Amino acid sequence: MGRPRHWLFKSDPEEFSVEDLKAAPGRTACWDGVRNYQARNFLREEIGEGDRVLFYHSRRRPSIVGVARVVRAGYPDHTAMDPQNPHFDPRSTPENPLWYMVDIRLEAVFKEPLPLSLLRTIPELKTMALLRKGNRLSVQPVTPKEFEMILLLARNTPERTVER
Repeated sequence: MGRPRHWLFKSDPEEFSVEDLKAAPGRTACWDGVRNYQARNFLREEIGEGDRVLFYHSRRRPSIVGVARVVRAGYPDHTAMDPQNPHFDPRSTPENPLWYMVDIRLEAVFKEPLPLSLLRTIPELKTMALLRKGNRLSVQPVTPKEFEMILLLARNTPERTVER
């Protein structure tokens, strides 16, 4: 598949929010702490520089809250090798890293979040992985049409404009 691809990254906003990414130096941060093998495989093998990301807050009011771009493709997640880090995994070593991460840079924060309840009402999104029952994956692919529909929702709904 040609570049760029599109993804949705879920984050608990109490742990790392779109505002945290906005406040990071260069509006750039590593996406670390993923501890699911399927999500890890996306980070390690499929997500590449230039790919675009929908930033999703998974708690309280689940919503897509912004857009980011991958600025560094998958590399070993150093938090897995740090015993002081809550994401530590003693099975992951520098010689045999088990977990991977990417770096993302914030492109835009939506002035109003696009809540899950709204997304469920949009016919063009009915097959989106995020909306499938039981899909809890923290990193998931998004089709180009789904990605464009999300951007359209963020831009064209008067109270849901994109901050540049």
